[in-house]
Amino acid sequence: IMKVKIKKLSPDAKIPRDAKPGDACMDLYAVSHTVDKFGNQVYDTQIAMEIPEGHVGLIFPRSSISKTTGMSLRNAVGVIDSGYRGPIILKFASPLGAGVYLAGDRVAQIMILPYPEIEYVEVNQLSDSARGSGGFGSTGTS
Repeated sequence: IMKVKIKKLSPDAKIPRDAKPGDACMDLYAVSHTVDKFGNQVYDTQIAMEIPEGHVGLIFPRSSISKTTGMSLRNAVGVIDSGYRGPIILKFASPLGAGVYLAGDRVAQIMILPYPEIEYVEVNQLSDSARGSGGFGSTGTS
């Protein structure tokens, strides 16, 4: 079991937790809601965490967001690097008339995963593959 240090930045903050045993992600809860100068719905969880080195926290919208609010996470998937110690803040795009989350609501989910150490090696040629350099839509049928 990986232990991740969490700091509540407000007495109203809630520690992330899974809704059911076996869930891959932990729910994040809103403490406050504002709208920024770009019209984004901004939710502060008022928690900070110490993600272990060699790991990353990935923030995803909850699956129910599409049927309840009409909003979408602004950057699709948020990335929390292991060196970041500030509050976890979420920004959502919201069409006019879309619902908003309230303080205490589950607003997103976080998954913490290891990532490989990578060294890029510049080469003059890449090996052949069945797909080759086919791009967008190249594997589907017309």
